[in-house]
Amino acid sequence: MGTPHRTIRPQPGILDIELYVSGESKLAGAQNSVTKLSSNENPYGPSPAAKAAVIAAAESLELYPDSGHAALRGAIAEVHGLDPARVICGAGSDEIIAFLCQVYAGPGDEVVHTEHGFAMYPISARAAGATPVEAPERVRVTDVDAILSVCTDRTRLVFIANPNNPTGTMIGPEEVARLAEGLPEAALLVLDGAYAEYVRDPDFDAGRALVEARDNVVMTRTFSKVHGLGGLRVGWGYGPAHVIEALNRVRGPFNVSAAGLAAGEAAIRDRDHVARSVALNAQWRDWLAAELDALGIPSDRSEANFILARFDSPDQAGACDMALREGGVLVRRVTGYKLPAALRITIGDELACRRVVSIIADFLGRSEPAA
Repeated sequence: MGTPHRTIRPQPGILDIELYVSGESKLAGAQNSVTKLSSNENPYGPSPAAKAAVIAAAESLELYPDSGHAALRGAIAEVHGLDPARVICGAGSDEIIAFLCQVYAGPGDEVVHTEHGFAMYPISARAAGATPVEAPERVRVTDVDAILSVCTDRTRLVFIANPNNPTGTMIGPEEVARLAEGLPEAALLVLDGAYAEYVRDPDFDAGRALVEARDNVVMTRTFSKVHGLGGLRVGWGYGPAHVIEALNRVRGPFNVSAAGLAAGEAAIRDRDHVARSVALNAQWRDWLAAELDALGIPSDRSEANFILARFDSPDQAGACDMALREGGVLVRRVTGYKLPAALRITIGDELACRRVVSIIADFLGRSEPAA
């Protein structure tokens, strides 16, 4: 870290923010292909229709994109049964999270997140001048009572990812509703549904019904995961009219690119590609979890596109990470999420999953379990 300037200084608290560390994408000195399982990306890529939309958008790059995002908001609303006027789009759901902190939290306010919750919650809170408050989880699962116990009259936002990253665990709609009901009057509940499409329950709505029923709940979603558009940075949120109106007052007029808008609209309408990606993820998620469990590496039941593999110690997790790297596989160390004895492993395609099991089996000095 550089030496602070003598007179030019950031706002208080900015230099206290720990830099977000993304999943690695390259291995120094790697001669063979690298299997990247560190960022929860869709191994099957985006919809062919989304790729075609990007190519078409390239014909008019000199033009500003639609500042109102009308076509994309309309497509989101059509597919998910929402009111398009209450949809807001952003440069990934991270930007919606930042908007929420910017608009509703500031100096003297508190933003609650869970023990192993997504790192951008406390980062965005601090960037807005607010104080992040951590609520403990119950064996890597969101604990509603623990969240409510840390809420005060200074609480302005409560963030939960459901399913959670990096644990893959989630709580049911009754618990989410109990949390919304129990919050202080001045607080908003934000339901981060980045991995919602991967949930096994076909009736899971990522909080849509709760948003419709209440005035203190917002949901966020992303195109970066199941839709395979991480490189374009497109996300969205849905909430009460009073929240969306406020967020739009700080949103930049051209915050989503023309290519991102076009690709997002095509991607969300391609339900076959989504269904295929979800089905393959479920198949290999269950296979990978079972194979690693047979090797003595357990994981919680994941409802996302990754598993959190748990080891006997931080040293064993670190050594296994090194073995995977030597085998050309990148996974995610989650020490920064207070899980030093675990590795988060994205569910890749069949070849990638088998490669992971083979390397870990060799690392443990055992034979691979039967396929």
